[in-house]
Amino acid sequence: MRKIVFSLAMLILSVGQSLSAAELAEDTGAWGQVVAEGSLKRIDPALENGRVWLEGQSRFNGNWDHWYQGMARTAVGYSLSDRATIWAGYTWLPTQNIGKPYVSQQDLWPAFRYVLPTDFGTMTFRTLWESNFGQGDQVRQRPRQMIRLMHPFDFEKRLSFIAWDEVFYRVNTTNWGGKSGFDQNRAFAGLGWSFNSNLRTEVGYMNQYLDMVSAATGKTSLTMHHLAMASVFVNF
Repeated sequence: MRKIVFSLAMLILSVGQSLSAAELAEDTGAWGQVVAEGSLKRIDPALENGRVWLEGQSRFNGNWDHWYQGMARTAVGYSLSDRATIWAGYTWLPTQNIGKPYVSQQDLWPAFRYVLPTDFGTMTFRTLWESNFGQGDQVRQRPRQMIRLMHPFDFEKRLSFIAWDEVFYRVNTTNWGGKSGFDQNRAFAGLGWSFNSNLRTEVGYMNQYLDMVSAATGKTSLTMHHLAMASVFVNF
């Protein structure tokens, strides 16, 4: 028993030391995004199960005086059923942080999405595996997993509670992308309004927690972004 208590005490002490060694930096900001998704049957009825995904984001700091990052994403997919879809896509991520040089990251990725209707609401599970092309010739492998809930309110079906969480993990170590291990977590809570079956908006709060460990120095950098987030979703 004493050995167990001693081990727990040493574990708590080591965690406290690691937190003090890597102070958490916090800031605020805002993200906006437009996501469009639809069937390829508009091109050819034979392509009814084919899907296309188009997305754009802009990310600003807390004072709205500096755009620091954008994101353009496109993908083609195939509906295996009315619930399951597979995707293959590309992402471009330009970044211009204050006091740092401009960088641009490009990603190639496959993805799988499963939509599960329940009595409580609609659950969505999305698995996406990114191959990140950044600085130099090293490619970072980074899978990410999202779980999402949309719960319509009984008093107004067009209004929904929205919550989701997405975790990122670095599979390999790269000079520019950090050591292998936990990368970041994004958690969102807010409200959604469905104008009709083709148009929906969501607004709320997103917490982004990043844990970067330098491959060169081993130094840990912890950052937490408190973000206002607004989204527009278009189905066609």
